[in-house]
Amino acid sequence: MAAAAALAPALRRSLGRPRGGIGGTPRPWPAAGGAPRPRSTGAGPDGINKAVVDRIIRVDHAGEYGANRIYAGQMAVLGRSAVGPVIQQMWNQEKDHLKKFNELMIAYRVRPTVLLPFWNVAGFVLGAGSALLGKKGAMACTVAVEESISDHYNSQIRTLMEEDPEKYKELLQIIKQFRDDEREHHDIGLEHDAEGAPAYPVLKTVIQLGCKAAIFLSERI
Repeated sequence: MAAAAALAPALRRSLGRPRGGIGGTPRPWPAAGGAPRPRSTGAGPDGINKAVVDRIIRVDHAGEYGANRIYAGQMAVLGRSAVGPVIQQMWNQEKDHLKKFNELMIAYRVRPTVLLPFWNVAGFVLGAGSALLGKKGAMACTVAVEESISDHYNSQIRTLMEEDPEKYKELLQIIKQFRDDEREHHDIGLEHDAEGAPAYPVLKTVIQLGCKAAIFLSERI
């Protein structure tokens, strides 16, 4: 109860921050072909499948937004602990990811999921709640979430490769880079004793079921 009471001010401060546009130092992105041109309906002149691209960008933006909120929650609890710098390092990469998908949403005129306000709260609560279990709990959450996201990125890569790898070259390169970052976060979680968290198999399964539901909904709503 004391830990939850201590967390409440951090939750209020965090929910008061404007969504999106979080800082971080972005890596340079491939310039081949320049920035993607906005598209409105159907397939563009170059045959891009707008329905597929819209679905990918919408759900990936939601996923990176949720990941940012999870790390924000973890930092609210563990930011001053020994593991704080490790969490901050992973969060900085997620800020970079979110910034890029914000840009892609504007370039392709993709609407965000209407569930963003829910992911705002749910992500922070998941991050803070797992961190209240200690470092191992936070890292177990990281392993579960990042494994789900990287698997989803792999599915998207297969979809775009089947569509046309040359046509979607830039988007593929971005998704592959982010997939590699998520796998790195997954491995960092294991290196920091994620599997030692209380009821680790159950905790991981529950979190991943939540991730699958979030992916399914964010693609469609």
